[in-house]
Amino acid sequence: SSIPAIDPGALQDVVALAGQVAAQVDELLRNVHCGLQALTALSVGCIQTYRDGVESLGEAADLSIRAMYALVARCEELDRAMQPVPALAKRIRDMKGTLERLEGLCK
Repeated sequence: SSIPAIDPGALQDVVALAGQVAAQVDELLRNVHCGLQALTALSVGCIQTYRDGVESLGEAADLSIRAMYALVARCEELDRAMQPVPALAKRIRDMKGTLERLEGLCK
C-alpha cells in the first residue's frame, strides 16, 4: 500500500525511449564497425605497400652490391692490363731522349 501506482503513460514513454536508445546504440555500433573495417583496410594497404617497398629495396641493394663487385673486378682487370704502361712510358722517354740526341748530332 505504500508503493505508489505506476503511470501507464510514463511506462510507455520509458519503453519508447529504451527503443530509441537501442536503435541509436545499434546505429553507433554499425558506424564503429564500418569505421574499423575502413581503418583495417587502410592498415592492410599500408602494410602491403611497406612490404613491397622493403622487398624492392632489398632487390635494389642486392643488384647494387653485385654491380659494385663487377666494377671492382673490372677495375682489377684494368689495373692488371695497365701494368706494362709505366715500363712502356719509360721506353718512350728513352727513345725520345735518344732521338733528341740524334737530332742534336745532325745539326
